[in-house]
Amino acid sequence: MVQVIVRENNVDQALKILKKKMQREGLFREMKLRRNYEKPSEKRKREKAEGIRRSHKIARKRRYAEGF
Repeated sequence: MVQVIVRENNVDQALKILKKKMQREGLFREMKLRRNYEKPSEKRKREKAEGIRRSHKIARKRRYAEGF
C-alpha cells in the first residue's frame, strides 16, 4: 500500500511524491494492462517477450561490465 504524508498543506509536493512512488511500484503499468481484457494467449506472449527483453538487457550490462 502506497502512503504519502501531506506536510504543511503542501498538496502539490505530496502528489509529486505519490506519483513517484506509484511509478516505482509499477501501479501505472498495472492499471494500463487492466484497462482492457487480455486473452491468456496474449498474456503468455507478452510475458515471454518481457522476459526475453529483460535477459537481453542483463546480458548487455554484463558484457559492458566485462569490457566487451
